[in-house]
Amino acid sequence: MKSSLLRMAAMLAVAAILAAPSNASAACDPTDRVDGTTAAHAKRMIERAGYTQVRVIRKGCDNYWHATAVSNAYSGRVVLSPSGEVRPEGE
Repeated sequence: MKSSLLRMAAMLAVAAILAAPSNASAACDPTDRVDGTTAAHAKRMIERAGYTQVRVIRKGCDNYWHATAVSNAYSGRVVLSPSGEVRPEGE
């Protein structure tokens, strides 16, 4: 019983870490210039573009923010460019 509770607590802790938006600078090359935008800023910009249910996933070393979001015509992964453009990921 006690070991299953500990195992469950460990799994929840790992899930919480994996679900948190990542800090791009931790995995980038020293020559990459990562800007100071935050996950909260990225979420606001994606919402301003007309998306709802925005869940920021991570920021790349190229300063693109990756998220999941919903709009009238789309539901899935989106990307926010450093210039502020929001589009479905892969376009």
